Amino acid sequence: MSVKRSGIAIAAGTAILFGMSTPASAQWLNYPTAGIPRTADGKPNLSAPAPRTPAGQPDLSGVWRTPNLRLFFDITANGVTVPYQPWARAVFDERQNNNQKDHPRARCLPIGLPQMIASPFPVKMIQNPGLLVILYEAENTFRQIFMDGRELPRDPDPIWRGYSVGRWEGDDLVVETTGFNGKSWVDYAGRPESEALRLIERFTRHNFGHMSIQVTIDDRQAYTKPWSVTEEYFLLPDTDLLEEVCLENERDVEHLVGK
Repeated sequence: MSVKRSGIAIAAGTAILFGMSTPASAQWLNYPTAGIPRTADGKPNLSAPAPRTPAGQPDLSGVWRTPNLRLFFDITANGVTVPYQPWARAVFDERQNNNQKDHPRARCLPIGLPQMIASPFPVKMIQNPGLLVILYEAENTFRQIFMDGRELPRDPDPIWRGYSVGRWEGDDLVVETTGFNGKSWVDYAGRPESEALRLIERFTRHNFGHMSIQVTIDDRQAYTKPWSVTEEYFLLPDTDLLEEVCLENERDVEHLVGK
């Protein structure tokens, strides 16, 4: 059955997330995905070796999601210490004191890329030799990671998700992203980002069903040095993306209050 979701809000310290405990990935049931290794009983063998492209690199294609919401709400939930610049600490404290009522998502603006990586909604990766496309169920949006040897733009128009290029280092795909507009938040807790943000991701597919993404936040305007977190992903076989529209039945904003 279909689930309608409104915007996200946090009020009085209580997280209200999309009205769901699991994403809508269960919408596509029992639709076998081609090419998945299976055990004798027909179940997906997620511990099988990772698939590889004709060129020999791991193929990251598939529908993936994170196992929980921990880093989505608080990117430091695994014990990371954040090296704030003084102004960034002040902004973070102000957002904490006001129940994160001004989070962009509460008004259906895009989630920042670090937070989107930790989103509980599924993502679909489609890998070609020179391009990795990521389709996000959340917000019905997409991302292009160019792996054709191009450089990052030198003077880009600032945008919400930036511009991404990738390169292979052994079996890891290393992606660099710049060109952010500085309007997003690093996480729901309220950590800021600036236009100087340089995001570095290291995609490692461990086997058929498990992948990790190490995310390094290098934003010298907001933080005194780079800092990193790692998000785990698992494969969702035999299903596919649906859609999520933030403004559909949106009733949050009028109830968002600070202290």
